[in-house]
Amino acid sequence: MEKSTYYVSVQSRSVLTEQGASAYEWEIEATPEEADQVRIELDMMQEKDEEMTGYLFPWPDTPQQSSNVLFQSSLDKVYRTIYQLGTPATRQQMEELRLLSDLT
Repeated sequence: MEKSTYYVSVQSRSVLTEQGASAYEWEIEATPEEADQVRIELDMMQEKDEEMTGYLFPWPDTPQQSSNVLFQSSLDKVYRTIYQLGTPATRQQMEELRLLSDLT
């Protein structure tokens, strides 16, 4: 299947086909199915973020740390997928920013 250019914003949790439609951080080359996978991963990250911010734990031995780990894991998965599908410029920028620990 033919790949198209998509514009991804992790901050706003979006994958767009039009460059000027909204602000974005990353450019990827993906099939429609791959773009849908990025959307699913962004949705999962949003769920983990909502779970994490929905609770405040005043005690040091609370599940807040495990919530942070789950969110970070979800965020890392999104970044790995973006890196895999990313344009050369996207990959270079991600490497320079050291967003993925396994790339540095």
